[in-house]
Amino acid sequence: MSDQQNNEKKLAGQAAADLVQDGMLVGLGTGSTVNFFLHSLGNRVKKGLKIKGLPTSERTAALCHELGIELTDFASVDKLDMAIDGADEIDGDFQMIKGGGGALLREKIVASAADHVVIMVDGSKRVETLGQFPLPVEIVKFGHQQAERRVQELGIPYAMRLVDGEPYVTDNGNYILDCQMDSIIAPAAMHDQLNSITGVVDNGLFIDLCHTLVVATGDKVEVLPKG
Repeated sequence: MSDQQNNEKKLAGQAAADLVQDGMLVGLGTGSTVNFFLHSLGNRVKKGLKIKGLPTSERTAALCHELGIELTDFASVDKLDMAIDGADEIDGDFQMIKGGGGALLREKIVASAADHVVIMVDGSKRVETLGQFPLPVEIVKFGHQQAERRVQELGIPYAMRLVDGEPYVTDNGNYILDCQMDSIIAPAAMHDQLNSITGVVDNGLFIDLCHTLVVATGDKVEVLPKG
């Protein structure tokens, strides 16, 4: 990752942290940009901001504990005021690919429970057409070969996500197939087609789940509402 990209992530994270208001219940995403956001949010908490966060991964939860950010869960709340997360790609209609960090299912559950979803990205994540970033598809371990066969029948090249030569396992105990689409012309239709496969838990296409985009390009930060 270049120094410029790192700086853009930091600027986007800081700007997103400034959107959080006192008393909010906030969904907290996962990923490198989220880490910058959480450090900025943690600084605001130390200065007196009162919020509760709902993390989308064990990694995010651990960092929140370090930073003194109070956490909650869905046993205690049924909806969130805001969710803040990153994206691997986002197009002009604010449709996204997410899940490069392996937390796509929890990220989608949290985003779906939020009244307002803020996505923060560096400039490289904005694209005209989704698909250059491999689309993650989370599948259950049992009979995973069957789900793989169905994906293959759709003509979609894929690779099992590996760590040290072994299948990567999500916080939910599932596997991930990384599908190389190159170009996804109809994201909503592809989302539904993949999710109709038995054994697929969910996929990394996030359809109509972004209300505000925070994007940093160079030293400039824009806060853009959908539409």
